[in-house]
Amino acid sequence: MSRTPLRLVRVALVLGSIVAVFLVFGLANLLVFVALLVLFVFLHELGHFLTAKWSHMKVTEFFLGFGPRLWSFRWGETEYGVKPIPAGAYVKILGMNNLEVVDPADEPRTYRRQPFHRRVIVASAGSAMHYLIAFALAWIAVVSFGVPSATVPQVTGFTKWAGHAQTAAQAAGLKAGDRVVAIGGHTLTTATQLSVDIQRSGGRPVTLTVQRDGHRSTVVVTPQLAHKVGGGEVLGPGKHGTHEWLIGVEVTRVTVLTGEGPLRALGTAGIDVGRVTSATVGGLVHAFSASGLGSLFDQVTNPQIAQHAAANPQSSQRVMSIVGAARVATQAEQQGMLYLIEILIALNIVFALVNMLPMLPLDGGHVVIALYERIRTRKGRPYYQADAAKLLPVAYAFMAVLIIIVGSAVFLDIAHPIANPFH
Repeated sequence: MSRTPLRLVRVALVLGSIVAVFLVFGLANLLVFVALLVLFVFLHELGHFLTAKWSHMKVTEFFLGFGPRLWSFRWGETEYGVKPIPAGAYVKILGMNNLEVVDPADEPRTYRRQPFHRRVIVASAGSAMHYLIAFALAWIAVVSFGVPSATVPQVTGFTKWAGHAQTAAQAAGLKAGDRVVAIGGHTLTTATQLSVDIQRSGGRPVTLTVQRDGHRSTVVVTPQLAHKVGGGEVLGPGKHGTHEWLIGVEVTRVTVLTGEGPLRALGTAGIDVGRVTSATVGGLVHAFSASGLGSLFDQVTNPQIAQHAAANPQSSQRVMSIVGAARVATQAEQQGMLYLIEILIALNIVFALVNMLPMLPLDGGHVVIALYERIRTRKGRPYYQADAAKLLPVAYAFMAVLIIIVGSAVFLDIAHPIANPFH
């Protein structure tokens, strides 16, 4: 057997072993998230690869995974292959900085020798790919599931009426899980409208339109004069004559989604991506601010503060690591595909913005250097090149801060995981 089939068998064994470990431990949902994560990172690197090829830069490697080579082949000047650690992908473009030693014959095709616009395009391509993914996911969500159009009551249970086997709602045929979408032929737009209209009925029969198992039907319910005692209801007026019209039903608020056509969904998807971007920018600014870093320190050193932040992640602006994202994503999978898509949209936008932070070794650092060199280059003079060695101390300091933030977030996500947002 030749070496290529043997290496392919080795790749299959490694991937099969990884999948088997996840399945044996009942982590199928986590496996899906990890696979999607690897796909997103692969597409990020594919963006760099395609734009570098378009710019005629020399790309020597494009690998999926990290570690020793499991299998590879050479096509033209680029080696393509697979490595055993499925933590993403990487592309090697010659001359990403002026410290890299390159064969003089390859120097004209290095990244550092390319025009300003090509360097910016290549450096930004990974983040642009994340935005394309986020937009595509948002468009799929709008077309497949719809957008929020109303908040309606959904029956979760029934109260007890002393001396009666059933409440008015049960007698009318309402069941747990029914969504009340209209009353008296008028579509509900808020969950509180049901209670208001029942009070206005004055005890007259009310026609409710309910959605059950994807189908709509009508039921006629007759409200009864009653008063509330503790957590229950008793027919008739209270001691002080207090009373209201009730049907003996317990409800919760649910959001109704209305689908949009493919063309209109393009605009809605763009708005959704913009909304998530705005929220993410605010979160990043807070995370790197003095107050954000102080809050993170308090959470790491004080379990009570950490638990409060975990229970109230939005108000506390809790920083979430990839560990927390994996947990929330698996919880979203259990809740439904729409929730998973929403998590993936946010995750891709976070990846895009973090990668564009203006500091090496992130992509944004390369963009800032290209911009700085463009500004410093005088007309008619040789192209100015920044001294990458002088930037290293600043880059190291930035990476130290980033590692502290990420490490602290991982610790908090393990020791004090964020409360399930879908409960």
